[in-house]
Amino acid sequence: MTHAISVRLDNEALVALGQLEAEGMTRSEAIRAALVEAAARRHDKQALAEEVAALEADEDDRAEMLAVADIMESLRAPG
Repeated sequence: MTHAISVRLDNEALVALGQLEAEGMTRSEAIRAALVEAAARRHDKQALAEEVAALEADEDDRAEMLAVADIMESLRAPG
């Protein structure tokens, strides 16, 4: 099912839309793709933030990370 909407685009959005249309997309295809991609990026960003928070809260992981960093530092060439 499709729903018609209307939007007001600023110059930046008009330029972006023009670039997508120049690649062969219709206006509707370009707008739909942009919305889906923007939502996916936001979801991915949120998922990454949650993973980082979980790793930061994992004391065992943090201890292992520090141990590996110490090993790497000990292997570094002098100078």
